[in-house]
Amino acid sequence: MKKISYIALTLLVLISFWNCEKDDLCAESTPTTPRVVVEFYDITAPTELKSVTDLVVQETVTGNKLVANESLEEDDDTRYLFNTSKIYLPLRTTVDESIFNLTLNKDAVDEASDVLTFQYTRNEIYISRACGYKTNFEITNATGLISSGLPANWIQAINVENTSIDNETEVHVKIFF
Repeated sequence: MKKISYIALTLLVLISFWNCEKDDLCAESTPTTPRVVVEFYDITAPTELKSVTDLVVQETVTGNKLVANESLEEDDDTRYLFNTSKIYLPLRTTVDESIFNLTLNKDAVDEASDVLTFQYTRNEIYISRACGYKTNFEITNATGLISSGLPANWIQAINVENTSIDNETEVHVKIFF
């Protein structure tokens, strides 16, 4: 009887390990929803990159500002100032339009704001049970206007270089100022 109990217990333990699954973890290298890569160029020399000065980017619907320097405290206004020739804009995944307010030279005498609007279609792609979905985008329209609908203040031209937003390795939009 002891022998049968021992065999039954051993089989029960082995079967319980057989049903275990490996942990569902999403690897850090797994591609996620890409952002729009925007580069800034000099309007007088269209092939030369030009860095923006104290640029603040705010998504108009949520009011969230893009963070330029995550090492700074949230109440530090310089945390949100971009001084670069390239930025990455996250598009909204629940609607087909994202609107950003871009303020150049924030808090300076020559401060200027423009509204950058992206209209697009969305394509959700299933990655895995652990990672869920990612969304790729296809830009259908990109415009820069001040909020009253008049021509832009500091943005002189917008060129959509690549309408398919499926990675962050190539430039999607060029802004000339």
